[in-house]
Amino acid sequence: MRRLSLLAVFCALFLSACSTVPITGRSQLSLVSSDTILPMSFSNYNEFMSKNKAVHGTPESAKVKVVGTAIQHAVERYMGEHGMASRLKGYQWEFNLVDNKEVNAWCMPGGKVVVYSGILPVTKDDTGLAVVMGHEIAHAVASHGEERMSQGLLAQFGGAALGAAVASKPKETQDLYMTAFGLGAQVGVLLPYSRVQETEADHLGLIFMAMAGYDPNEAVGFWQRMSAGKQGGAPPEFLSTHPADQTRINNIRGFLPEAVGYRGR
Repeated sequence: MRRLSLLAVFCALFLSACSTVPITGRSQLSLVSSDTILPMSFSNYNEFMSKNKAVHGTPESAKVKVVGTAIQHAVERYMGEHGMASRLKGYQWEFNLVDNKEVNAWCMPGGKVVVYSGILPVTKDDTGLAVVMGHEIAHAVASHGEERMSQGLLAQFGGAALGAAVASKPKETQDLYMTAFGLGAQVGVLLPYSRVQETEADHLGLIFMAMAGYDPNEAVGFWQRMSAGKQGGAPPEFLSTHPADQTRINNIRGFLPEAVGYRGR
């Protein structure tokens, strides 16, 4: 009887700690509050930017800011129209190009987006850049990193709230953050997301870029170029964390009719 009572309490706790991913409607574990996670995110972002060379005053850096801002406005519009504007509370959007030959890009919680110069030859133009930035921003908006951190909290601290874990075990909590967001030994190097999360980021990213006025059909060509780039050598960093294969491209094609309907909204 006692075991059943404990199980009922655990189930109630689990259900109360769930949130819903925008657009897909998938339920996800949510033990991480933005009031705690955003300061951690901004601190780690600032550390990365202090150790890496940002590019300013060039057409490429301007393009990153223009495309990023367009997608930001699309995200804010979508979330506002669907009663989810609170999910963006505390965001401090920032879009930076860094001088790095790696084919990579990422977005931390709170809208901190970094594009590496090495990916620009693959994106080719504003639309290709919108594919990348839409995908990375979608990971943040869908709280994929927070979901992964929540799973770690459940495994390591029995589901304790992040605030309590920070207060009692700050080092362990920071290590958990670094693992959840893939920061490890080098800030800004993301670990692979799950297949479900990757598919969601593709789905949401297509809709956000379409709302920002970019043609989502171009996503197929971008991922084909990414896939071709890994032939004959080690895959780019972006592919090591974002597997590009025919299944992914087929999934993207399946999302396109819906995404096209959002273009220019």
